[in-house]
Amino acid sequence: MDNEYPTLHGVGDMRMGKHPIPEIGPNDVLLKMSKVGICGSDLSLVYKGRLGDFNVPYPMGLCHEASGVVMQCGQKVMHLKIGDRVAVEPGGPCRICTFCKSGKYNNCPEACFHAGPSPTPGCLARYFKHTADLCFKLPDNVSQEEGAIIEPLAVGVHACRRAKVTLGSSVLICGAGPVGLVCLLSAKAMGATNILVTDIRENRLQTAKKMGAHSTLLVRNEMPEDLAKKVTKTMGCQPEITLECSGADDSIRMGIFATKSSGIAMLVGIGNPEVKLPIVNAAVREVDVMGVFRYINCYPIAIDMIAKGLIDVKPLITHRFKFEDYRKAFELFKSGEDGAIKCMISCD
Repeated sequence: MDNEYPTLHGVGDMRMGKHPIPEIGPNDVLLKMSKVGICGSDLSLVYKGRLGDFNVPYPMGLCHEASGVVMQCGQKVMHLKIGDRVAVEPGGPCRICTFCKSGKYNNCPEACFHAGPSPTPGCLARYFKHTADLCFKLPDNVSQEEGAIIEPLAVGVHACRRAKVTLGSSVLICGAGPVGLVCLLSAKAMGATNILVTDIRENRLQTAKKMGAHSTLLVRNEMPEDLAKKVTKTMGCQPEITLECSGADDSIRMGIFATKSSGIAMLVGIGNPEVKLPIVNAAVREVDVMGVFRYINCYPIAIDMIAKGLIDVKPLITHRFKFEDYRKAFELFKSGEDGAIKCMISCD
């Protein structure tokens, strides 16, 4: 039996191929993949050939938001068994560098990332081998689709924890795409009581409103300083925390201008490698401009929040595709038509 999965060979050049099913080691599991989501970083890698500072090494596998079912377990794997449904935390830290040993394994310089800027197989496949301790068993009341969304939700959880979102926080979220919406869900679950979401598309703002945003603001072609004043007027205050999820240059600038003095402007979305920032404005007002990269030990938290009903990610899934129709899924998500927020591909 072969393992079927697509790989990227150039900008927009996705090809389906057949490969041997991988053999697992003592600490690995073999997964029969179930559901795989597409995110904005996938689009950048496929259609631009880069993601921020990272350039794509070809050929490269596709996608990293995934769930699957355990088919085989390595001899040292004790916490999983055949038939377990799991969410996959993509990547593979070295576990021995100073970053890994200090708990910041997301910054491990030797880490691979499946369907990221490294030549590793993607999660969009029939079968997938992965390190067992980065596969997390799903409770009975968490579906395979929800399991695939654990990955972006973990980004939102990590961003909100790093930005110190807590009970009573006022939060500005720039961008109502998938990452902005999981940041919205995370911030609301963590106690934020005044959340404003901005976007350039009215339909996405309507989704944000349905998912718990206290207010929304449609962004037009305006100067960042003027838009920041609109944010303050709409929220009734300057936000203590800004989560910039679009990666757009003007949105990043607006987020810094809007953030309350002594607040935090968190860069979650990834856009151009270099951005012109009002850094003096941030410095004299002691606005901390921070970055976030993936997540650290957030999968158990994200799974628990869904299982206990604190977060509902199901409204994020707007379109579903069969495995063989993965190109259609990418094209629809790229177009942004038909209200596409999260395109989910079924591998089984």
